[in-house]
Amino acid sequence: MSYADVNGLRMWYEWHGTGRPLVLLHGGFGSTELFAPLLPALTERRSVLAVDLQGHGRTADVDRPLRYESLADDVAALITKLGLAEVDVLGYSLGGGVGLRTAIQHPDLVGRLVVVSAPCRQQGWYRATRAEMAQQDEAVGERMWGTPAHQRYLRIAPQPAQWPRLWAKSGELLRREYDWSAEVAALVLPTLLVFADADSVTTAHMVEFFGLLGGGHRDAGWDGTGRSAARLAVLPGLTHYDILSSPALPAAVLPFLTHPTGPPG
Repeated sequence: MSYADVNGLRMWYEWHGTGRPLVLLHGGFGSTELFAPLLPALTERRSVLAVDLQGHGRTADVDRPLRYESLADDVAALITKLGLAEVDVLGYSLGGGVGLRTAIQHPDLVGRLVVVSAPCRQQGWYRATRAEMAQQDEAVGERMWGTPAHQRYLRIAPQPAQWPRLWAKSGELLRREYDWSAEVAALVLPTLLVFADADSVTTAHMVEFFGLLGGGHRDAGWDGTGRSAARLAVLPGLTHYDILSSPALPAAVLPFLTHPTGPPG
């Protein structure tokens, strides 16, 4: 557990387990602690590198806006600084977008990608979810004082008074339109999309995202040769807010990370 100086940021990271490295990227207003329920299962087979993104957890904010693209550059810079030639990446929600951008912007660094509960374009969120995101500002952050997320932030953040600022900067990020469909369609790395069946991402977009990666266009055939390298998992009985705590998530992720992903030879 330590800090690394990357892109003008003092970035917190921590290692768990042994084996091929898997980078974990948390959701908005979160930190590495969000992945605690997953670590026992993941570290049985993988070395896990969990990081706190700009302004989150133990990583202090800096004088620049929050952007998926710059957060992805931070992750890539950390991977390079630690001397890792290639890693797999799992990102949840905000971290899912950051992980996706890392694969797009730094394809040589990412072997396999897992995107959990995140769309590849802003319109993939439900309309009500987008409206709620658009309202995030300092006043909302102040109303969130005392919540579990705020209590965690108070315990570990180097600048606890920055909590309202994090809400303001996050709201500004989430109000921005984005559509990475063309870049997603150009990806060649094996990618697993994981959603809850009652997620904040529309079911229509789940299928759209999978289709952009080459999945769901045809019957794979009795021998599986028509199958793409992309995978889609929709986990039943879960939501955007409890998917990280479910044992169904590592059960879906670990086979993808450890087994061949292409069509049978």
